[in-house]
This record gives sequence, C-alpha cells and structure tokens, in this order.
Amino acid sequence: MGYRRDSFAPEEWYHCYTRSVERSSDTRGVFADITDSERFLEALHLANSVEPIRRSDLYRPIHREILNLPRKNPLVAIGAYCIMPTHFHLLLKERIEGGISKVMQTVGTAFSMYYNIKHKRIGNVFVKPFRSKHVANEIYFRHVVNYIHLNPAELYEPGWKDGHVSDLARLEYSLRSYHFSSLPDYQGLDRPERALLDSEAMDLATNTDQSFSELLKETRDFYKEYESTF
Repeated sequence: MGYRRDSFAPEEWYHCYTRSVERSSDTRGVFADITDSERFLEALHLANSVEPIRRSDLYRPIHREILNLPRKNPLVAIGAYCIMPTHFHLLLKERIEGGISKVMQTVGTAFSMYYNIKHKRIGNVFVKPFRSKHVANEIYFRHVVNYIHLNPAELYEPGWKDGHVSDLARLEYSLRSYHFSSLPDYQGLDRPERALLDSEAMDLATNTDQSFSELLKETRDFYKEYESTF
C-alpha cells in the first residue's frame, strides 16, 4: 500500500487523480457501465460531509435521490470531475483540514467494496496513493478545468492532442453529451449531478466568449506541458 507524504492547504485547489490497477488491453475498464460510474459519483456525494451518510442506511437508494440529499459542512468543494474507463479526475478544495484525504479514502474504500463484490474479486481497485497537483492561481484553475473536461476527447478522436480531429462538430457534441464529466453542468444542463459542484468554482472557470476550436487548441497546448509534470 502507498502512503501520501504531502499535505493539502485549506482553501486551496488541487487536481487529484488515480487510475485503476487493471490496465491490460483486454479489460473494459473499472467504469465499464453507467451503473459503476453512477455508484462512484454517489459515493463522492455521500462522503462529502463531516457526518457522511452510509449507503446501507438508505432505503432503496436511487441515483437522483442520493444526489439530492443535502450535505451539511462539506469536507471539500468540487470544482470539476471526469470519470474515464480506467481512471478519474477530481478538482478539489479543502473546506476542512484533512478533507481531501478523507474524501478520497472514503470514496475509494466504498467503491472498491462495491466493485469487488460485483465482480467477485479482492484487493485494491485503484492505485495508491492518489496523485495530486496544486492549482496555484485562477488562470491555471481554468486550464485544469478544461484539461479535466476534455479528457474524453481521446475516446472519440484519439489523435486530437496532435491536432488531428476528423470531425470537430461531432467531437464537441460528444464532449458536451459525455454524462460522466461536469462539462454538461457547466453548459447549464439540468441534472442531479449539478449538486456535486461548487457554484463559485463554476463561475470562476466559465468563459462564454471562447469558441470550441479555440478551447481545443488552448487545452492541447496545455496538455503537453501539464502531463509531463503530473
């Protein structure tokens, strides 16, 4: 098991990331279906409080109803997220000291228990410890939000980071329609997942004057520098 040696400063944003332990070419990925991805988001919502809610205490929990449960005294603010087949990204800010580590640990444990029972397996589901990178300023914050939201582009246009996009309009539609990213919430779609996000963070990151092609180019340039240091 890996252990974290760095600490998180309250009221500072951090990009947190980890991948599944299974990365062979023949695997479908940990988040292989809608149910698994929804379960992860539900665990994230339930864990985000000084008084977390145990799923077992809920009667016949439904996804929408779980995300509508009020969370008092949240441990973290969530600025953006994206779930990919083999990994996930979270943009988090500590509201309470130790909040990021607590949420990541609780969500990882809850999802691993569910996943191991469902797939009749044992052991870690995600690589430990999770990785994190401090987001130092507002400009960097906007770049990281775009970085997270454009992660699914590789599912539709594998060459996009090298500037090869065969259908720009289709890629834009696919990203805006990707259910397991916070991008649809930033676009104003009315859905229960909006409850996960911090309103101030969304206001900070939103840029309505930028075209999709400009966003794609800017984020592609940012990827080259960012991924080399993450």
